[in-house]
Formats: sequence, structure tokens, C-alpha cells
Amino acid sequence: MTDLTTSASTRVFRNNYLGHLAYLWQGKPYVIPITYYFDPTDNTIISYTSEGHKIDAMRKNNSVSVQVEEIQSMFNWESAMAHGTFEELEGSVAKQKLHVFTEGIKNTIKRKEHKEVEFINEFSSKLYSRGIPIVYRIKILEIMGKRRET
Repeated sequence: MTDLTTSASTRVFRNNYLGHLAYLWQGKPYVIPITYYFDPTDNTIISYTSEGHKIDAMRKNNSVSVQVEEIQSMFNWESAMAHGTFEELEGSVAKQKLHVFTEGIKNTIKRKEHKEVEFINEFSSKLYSRGIPIVYRIKILEIMGKRRET
């Protein structure tokens, strides 16, 4: 197993849109799957959610991590992790970043999976039954990764 460079770790984030978000709630770590977009313009991770456990936890403790992997086999994979801070977005910034998120993921899916997607519900299962989406970004403070090839 070898360490990935910062640029190789960033590439893993750029080439994917499904990852795992880690956060703390009442002293316990939680890890959940998320749909995300890595925004290269400001080196952040964009996502959205609705009111609930995850957003309450991140509002109380904004220190989070996101992990992403590309697995070819048990003996051939790359994994990258970013440590950062959660920031809830509002107003026109939230609207603009949600658009960046949607277009970015559509482009990633087209490039990686050779599929055309038109609507957000084709790649994200969030329902708006609890109101308006809460858009957030994670400002990356540190990024690292590992690779295994045999």
C-alpha cells in the first residue's frame, strides 16, 4: 500500500460523486453515504440535505471528514479522505452552489458512466418532504489518500 499525493487524492474526489461523510453527534462518530460535488474553483465539497440529525450535528460541530474510494478489486483500489469544516450556505450563494453541484455531477456521470442525466433525482435520492433543501459546503483543510495495487 502506498500514499497518494495531494493531487492524486484530489483526483479521486474530482472523478466521483458518491462518498461517505463523517461527523460527530453527542460524542459518537457517524458515517453516512452522500452525493457530493468537488468544486475545483474553490477546493470545496458541495452537497445538500434536509433538516434532521446530520445537519443538526454539523451545525453544533463543524469539523467533518469525507471519504471516497475507487475500487477495481480487493487488491487494486484508491481511497481519499478530506478533513474540513462544514459551512451552511444561504440565499443566492446556496442557489448558485446547488446549480454548480447539479451541473458538476451531471458532467461527472457523463464522463465516468457514459450516461446522460437531466434531473437531480436521477442521481440523488433526497426528497423535499421536509422543506427547502439545505445546501452546504465543506472547506477542505487537509486531503490524503492510499492506493493498493498488486
